[in-house]
Amino acid sequence: MININELNREKLCKLFDHTYLKAYAQQKDFERLCDEARQYGFMMVAINSAPVALCKRLLSGSDVHVGAAIAFPLGQTSIRSKCEETIEAINNGADEIDYVINIGKAKDHDYDYIKKEMEAIVKICKERSVLSKVIFENCYLEKEEIRQLALIAKEVKPDFIKTSTGFGTSGAAVEDVRLMKETVGDEVKVKAAGGIRDWPTCKAMLEAGAERIGTSSSIKILEEFLQEKII
Repeated sequence: MININELNREKLCKLFDHTYLKAYAQQKDFERLCDEARQYGFMMVAINSAPVALCKRLLSGSDVHVGAAIAFPLGQTSIRSKCEETIEAINNGADEIDYVINIGKAKDHDYDYIKKEMEAIVKICKERSVLSKVIFENCYLEKEEIRQLALIAKEVKPDFIKTSTGFGTSGAAVEDVRLMKETVGDEVKVKAAGGIRDWPTCKAMLEAGAERIGTSSSIKILEEFLQEKII
């Protein structure tokens, strides 16, 4: 769990996955994203898988990770397809993988499929020393479905389970972060993403148990945090 009282500028920046996942993203957008991540010392840039090599080059010499979103944002591709995209992204320089589960299979309660998919992608990542994050897309799930997915993750042990893509009907919810963390305990970390645009919301997610924040508002949140520190 993150101790809010111990946070400073550097520690907070290392909790941010600085995000740009727009369909119309151009090279200039990735250049700006990587420049910001390098300048502020964010943990990762979160991008789709196609620009991974570009961002890896742009961040050369820094400690900022490149994170690839896999089967994003719908999750409706085969396990084989997700695995191939994961391998390609890692070969192109990805340090972290955020993949979207097959949400339909979760709604069907086909948890054997969800576990098989998770095991396949987590295995690829572990063999290559790459962090893995499993995106649930909680806005489409019942609380018990979220709990069941978290129990699978507790067994399979990805590095993180994640609330949302930011492209669903709603984003991260404090109660969902709390449920996810209570279910996995210390076995797996929780990433909150989707709709986190200010420091009070970010703070609430951290207090609920999140240990990574996915947001395109990293700089704004940081500025609000620093202003609160001054006051």
